[in-house]
Amino acid sequence: MAKKSSRKAVRKPVRKVNKPIAKARKGTAAKVKPKPQRAKADTKAADGALPQWTNAEIEEAFRRFQAANPEPKGELQHINPFTLLVAVVLSAQATDAGVNKATPALFAAADTPAKMAALGEERVRDLVKTIGLFRTKAKNVVELSRRLVAEHGGEVPRSREALETLPGVGRKTANVVLNIAFGEPTIAVDTHIFRVGNRTGLATGKTPLEVEQKLQRVVPEQYKRHAHHWLILHGRYTCVARKPRCEHCIIADLCKWPGKAVVQ
Repeated sequence: MAKKSSRKAVRKPVRKVNKPIAKARKGTAAKVKPKPQRAKADTKAADGALPQWTNAEIEEAFRRFQAANPEPKGELQHINPFTLLVAVVLSAQATDAGVNKATPALFAAADTPAKMAALGEERVRDLVKTIGLFRTKAKNVVELSRRLVAEHGGEVPRSREALETLPGVGRKTANVVLNIAFGEPTIAVDTHIFRVGNRTGLATGKTPLEVEQKLQRVVPEQYKRHAHHWLILHGRYTCVARKPRCEHCIIADLCKWPGKAVVQ
């Protein structure tokens, strides 16, 4: 008679399911209301008339963003801090996809400030002519490259103040470079983040600077490093301008926008 094994069966650990994220991925997080109601909701949001988020709600929102995408990345292709700076300057009033089509040839020809300055404005203009406002942008790229060589030893400076003195570089561009290239917890407010901040009620403001300052105050410290990417990706692919995809939103039950109804 065979002896019974004394070994106990090992139970596999039960994997906890994040219900809000799982619900969103199944398309049952929320549904948008008809267009007239959405328009009224956007007006209310623009007026800053939405309820305030609690600290616990903000913490939970960013916890979910992190759970869904632990290491978010920017979508502009680059090789080093300098090419990132150039790509961001080129992306003003243009799409990342459009910039990414032009920059491989540009960066193959010049991936340092010295090489870009030597390339010259006419050649740079030819390489980026598919991007909107390419003439002005080519001029700025060459001039900022010359300034980097002359004033910063050919290196991209690590301060917002120094970056903002360069041609074509404003606060948003400086914040992107500081965040992606140097790991600073800056939040660059573009049209997507401005919309998400106001529409959700997370950070309302009449200007990008107001929204940025509000986000810096309310985003928990441990999430600030990636907050920029989570919010821009959320605005680009979920909380879109015309008809937000609330049915796929992982923070729909926290969002204060009255243009949607949460599915229970």
